[in-house]
Amino acid sequence: MPITVNPELQAYIDPLTPDEHDALERSLLTEGCRDALVLWGDVLVDGHNRYGICQKHGLPFQTVQNPNFQSLEDVHLWMIDQHLGRRSVSDFQRGVLALRKREILTERRARFLAATPSPQDLPADADALPAAAPAASSTAVPEPKPLRSREDIAKAARLSSGQVVMIEKIQKQAAPELVQALKAGSISLNAAAVVASLPADEQKVAALAGKNELKLVAKRVRDAARRKANEAEGADDATAQPLDELTALREKVAALQAENAALREQVSALRQQLAEAPTA
Repeated sequence: MPITVNPELQAYIDPLTPDEHDALERSLLTEGCRDALVLWGDVLVDGHNRYGICQKHGLPFQTVQNPNFQSLEDVHLWMIDQHLGRRSVSDFQRGVLALRKREILTERRARFLAATPSPQDLPADADALPAAAPAASSTAVPEPKPLRSREDIAKAARLSSGQVVMIEKIQKQAAPELVQALKAGSISLNAAAVVASLPADEQKVAALAGKNELKLVAKRVRDAARRKANEAEGADDATAQPLDELTALREKVAALQAENAALREQVSALRQQLAEAPTA
């Protein structure tokens, strides 16, 4: 049976690094292709790297059909889940895949709701209703659990919520060169999120300069943010200090006023006593 390679499916998951590809090639040459390639009809879904290496060296391989796929969207979701469960996938890649899964499920639900008539749109006569749709095939793909919250995404990707926040920031703000450096392991996820706050041209220069420069840039950005926070805290303290002094002065004035009032009462009482005292 001929196998069709869909370029969109082949590029849907990040490719192996050269080292990872070489390791896979050595493994296939030594042990053969033990895992079957997954097909949807004649379209290759899983095993693009193995298929290419087997074709290159004339190695035999097996294929298996997945009858559950009803659409390309189902294929995408299956591919995402397969890679989310693989230990070789980096934290950043797992986060990106989980966010991609959320987008697919959100769009699917929006289409479902748009196609579902509201109660007021249904005819009053039950006999006017169309015949019920046939039951879904038992081989249909089970509807995945929606990823509504950031915690859901983090759980699906085996990450913390904080890591998901950083990945979202990188996706929105990072220059392509910085993303490539992150995928290559030249910078950590945390540092990449820090560098992503810089203008795109500065990110590009730092990424092209290499691993050491990226570390220095990340440190400079962190130090600048720390100084800014300290200055803001100092400004708050400077504002609070005069207020504290004013409060203390007011309390002191109130105490002196109370003391003066008590002295006036004492003087008044002494005058009264002198006035009532008998003269000699």
